[in-house]
Amino acid sequence: MSDELDGKHGVQSLEVGMSILRAMVTGKRSMMLKDIALAADMPPSKAHRYLVSLIRSGLVEQDRLTSRYDLGPFALNLGLVALDRVDRIRLGLAAISELRDITNETVSLAVWNERGPVVVRWERPRRPITVNVLTGTSLSLLGSAAGRVFSAWLPEQQTEALLRREIESGRAPEGVRTIEDARRLLAGVRERGLAVVSSGYFAPGVEAAAGPVFNFKNEISMSIALVGVEGALDLSDQSPTLAALKDACAALSARLGATALAATAAGEGAD
Repeated sequence: MSDELDGKHGVQSLEVGMSILRAMVTGKRSMMLKDIALAADMPPSKAHRYLVSLIRSGLVEQDRLTSRYDLGPFALNLGLVALDRVDRIRLGLAAISELRDITNETVSLAVWNERGPVVVRWERPRRPITVNVLTGTSLSLLGSAAGRVFSAWLPEQQTEALLRREIESGRAPEGVRTIEDARRLLAGVRERGLAVVSSGYFAPGVEAAAGPVFNFKNEISMSIALVGVEGALDLSDQSPTLAALKDACAALSARLGATALAATAAGEGAD
């Protein structure tokens, strides 16, 4: 039986074609036939047969001068339609609800507006002592975990004026007196992949941790934060709670179209 007829009703054939498309997406650039075949783990002759059909469908195109293959106009159209239909807030609400169930901690979702981060929703844990986070609350850029996350991954030209204003007003946390102090603090956030505030949060006895959520441009889109009572929230490097936060941010980023590049930036630091 030929490769095209393998599997019931040709389903396997479709899966093979999709493996080629995934290889091309992962490649981040136009690719030669041999590179596509290697990434898709199949002989070049087989990859070529599928590429011919993918070109006919508009999912792939080939540059006649270089012989390289890249995603075609129909693939780009599919991507744009999919992005247009993604409701990031709806997906974010589902993510914080699931993380609340996993950690049994207060979990909040924040987005950025022209004045800085703002809480759009929070989920209460199932425990007698909880920390309430009000929807619509504007967050400090340096004094809150979510604020530090946005300040760490947004372009500095977008945040510098707000950071300077916060420092000059005396609202910055202890140890941050200049913009250079703030830069060092935010570099540490990028290096760790999370922002952790264990003291001096918005109320006494409250601590928090937040992570970044990236979109298809690998730009920060939202932040998910865990907020808890001081001493009850495990903020150590080996914390399963922080691992769950990182996993939730990575999964939501992937759902919004972010690539492995964003995950690496969140986990290992970005310059």
